[in-house]
Amino acid sequence: MPPRLYVGAPLHANLTLALPDAAARHAQVLRLQPGSDVTLFDGRGGEWAARIAAMGRREVTATALSHQAVERELRCRVTLALAMPSGERMDFVVEKATELGAVHIVPLTCERSVLRLTGDRADKRRAHWQAIAAAACEQCGRNRVPEVSAPLPLPAWLGTLDERPRDEERWLLGWRNAQPWSAPVATSVLTLSGPEGGFTADEEVLALSRGFVTVALGARVLRADTAPLAAMAALSLHAVTR
Repeated sequence: MPPRLYVGAPLHANLTLALPDAAARHAQVLRLQPGSDVTLFDGRGGEWAARIAAMGRREVTATALSHQAVERELRCRVTLALAMPSGERMDFVVEKATELGAVHIVPLTCERSVLRLTGDRADKRRAHWQAIAAAACEQCGRNRVPEVSAPLPLPAWLGTLDERPRDEERWLLGWRNAQPWSAPVATSVLTLSGPEGGFTADEEVLALSRGFVTVALGARVLRADTAPLAAMAALSLHAVTR
């Protein structure tokens, strides 16, 4: 299988373009040569059979040849909103949630959050996580890169939500008065996962007022970086690719 490279610019047949820095480095690490086959995708659907046109020390160019309308997305659109775990665990969650099919990842700060980001630091981390999502798509075969939002406080993010649409389910991962996990019947699922120590009672009440239903993932208490991925894995197995 040819290497897969993500380019943000729109692609069309016979377009020769300079690969973005991350894709160019990938091509150089793989020691590709002019004439090497690659697969390009721009995040707008499908992928392109392409060929390396030139390899330079700083710049790598490739030519898009033919479009292939292949998609590997889940039938169910899953948005994952989660309190950011500390350390490098958020990097891991973004990577794996992308592989498992999330279309949108929303980093949150809650009352018991350890990691708190604002200003330039938050902007840099969001860009870093967006790059991780793109790299995960290159690896796993997805052609649509999930959006990673800028970090927000939980109440501010909940305030942006409209009344729950009929075709959407909203899950609050927890264990107090929680119903057992069951396969969704809606075409969209919004999953909210808490921080180390869990949500406070006030945060749970606020989420429930926005149409969330508390859902349990079993009898064990899962870590802040395990629970969202357990939910994503369950949803991914249910909502098989189209």
